[in-house]
Amino acid sequence: MEHSQQTLSVVEKAGYGLGDTATNLVWRTLMVFLPIFYTDVFGITAAAVGTLLLTCRFLDGITDFIMGIIADRTETRWGKFRPWILWMALPFGIFTILTFTTPNLGPAGKLIYAYGTYIGLILVFTASNVPYSALMGVMSPNPDDRTSLSSYRFFFAFLGALIVQAFSIYLVEFFGHGDKVKGYKYTMILFAIMSVIFFLITFFTTKERVTPLKNKQFTIKDDLKDLLHNLPWVILFFLGVFFIAMTTLKQGSIMFYFKYYLGEVNLATAFMVINVIAAMLGAALTERFTHFLGKRGTLKASLLLAIVSSALLFFASPSNIVTIFVLGTLMEFSTGPVITLFFAMLADAADYSEWKNNRRATGLVFSAGTLSIKFGSGVAGALIGGILALFGYVANVTQSAHALLGIRLLMSMLPAAAALLALIAFSFYKIDDNLLLKIQKDLAVRKEKILG
Repeated sequence: MEHSQQTLSVVEKAGYGLGDTATNLVWRTLMVFLPIFYTDVFGITAAAVGTLLLTCRFLDGITDFIMGIIADRTETRWGKFRPWILWMALPFGIFTILTFTTPNLGPAGKLIYAYGTYIGLILVFTASNVPYSALMGVMSPNPDDRTSLSSYRFFFAFLGALIVQAFSIYLVEFFGHGDKVKGYKYTMILFAIMSVIFFLITFFTTKERVTPLKNKQFTIKDDLKDLLHNLPWVILFFLGVFFIAMTTLKQGSIMFYFKYYLGEVNLATAFMVINVIAAMLGAALTERFTHFLGKRGTLKASLLLAIVSSALLFFASPSNIVTIFVLGTLMEFSTGPVITLFFAMLADAADYSEWKNNRRATGLVFSAGTLSIKFGSGVAGALIGGILALFGYVANVTQSAHALLGIRLLMSMLPAAAALLALIAFSFYKIDDNLLLKIQKDLAVRKEKILG
């Protein structure tokens, strides 16, 4: 498949990628450490944590559509999407710190505080990440360029995850000297400062190049109608929900798994670091994989690898450390191509929508990305809290055999089931390289006629 010459420089791609380093310094912390922070440090029950994560994420998911609509209608000298990265940088840092601050309150007060700060953080996340994701769709019209940009994005996203998973446990100990409340607070202050700086770099190093043709004004009702009739978008939405559920289940269970099932909590850092490096490698190799298998073939193969490696992990005993590391690494390697191609395909879905409906709503289409992240992580967060409570988990004590079974299921079989559902959903996705080429040519001809 041939496309026009790529236009994005390495500096611009790296600058864009640092925006997801900023996001993942916080998002990966929420995935991996927030459940155990709430239960073992802040003192909220596992069931209450599950309800909180599910309720907040679903409520926040609705705002993704709203933010997509707002971003598409934003008009500034910086473009539609870049300004939101600038405007939300500082609020993102502030709410990050507040979420991991633990005031001395009673049980009800703690829960109210947790709801307030967590909702604030994910709302700011939405206002930043929906435009950030959509920015990828307007930095270049070239599908190959966007696949490359997505690879850069998720290489840097996994770099943020690597920082979190390699250093968080040590930073909490360094800052807290045994006081986890203090340790978490100052660790997150550090991550918040880094995030703000990286967001600013993204703003100043990127440029919007694809602009919609201003042929008429459309209503929000028109936007939603077009979106729901965009079958590739609908399929990608469900793929995203199940994929994010898979990764959140695994990431949110790691600390419980190593602390209670293996009894080797110090190994968790090495496990997470190796896993993130594998994911970075998977993201970096995605463009090469697509040359042999295409986008669809690469994504399907990656999901199959995730299913098999996750399911086999259930059968590993605490003494099978090497097997656990190998299977966990293979599963995480598979996430690199999936998340990279997911967002590249959202840009393709935006092109498809413009091709079919004669108008472009990039922000709304990319809201599928953050919307599926919210729904998928909300469901997974609820499952983590619910399964722990159902199987009799009690914080900071030796767990029963039944509770350990629940932790093992969260780490293996449930992620495998989510990956299987993702694969089934994606099997209905029909945009291939030939159709993409036709869409690109038709849109170019249409724009020439209107401008001419």
